Amino acid sequence: MDAAEFLRKVRRYARAHGLAVELDTSQGKGSHAMLYLGARRTALPQHAGREIGKGLLHSMLKDLGLTFRDL
Repeated sequence: MDAAEFLRKVRRYARAHGLAVELDTSQGKGSHAMLYLGARRTALPQHAGREIGKGLLHSMLKDLGLTFRDL
């Protein structure tokens, strides 16, 4: 799963659960952005076309209080 697909799935989850989603590109360092889901946040890599590694994906989901099944 790349960053764009992850963002689409998080937005779909947020819509279904009435949560706010915001992507703030000014907050991240380098090629990263901050992704806010309700009151939680995580850093989202913005590397075009590159897959998010398994460990990083699980860490990002944990930061947002989600599981892979939620997506």
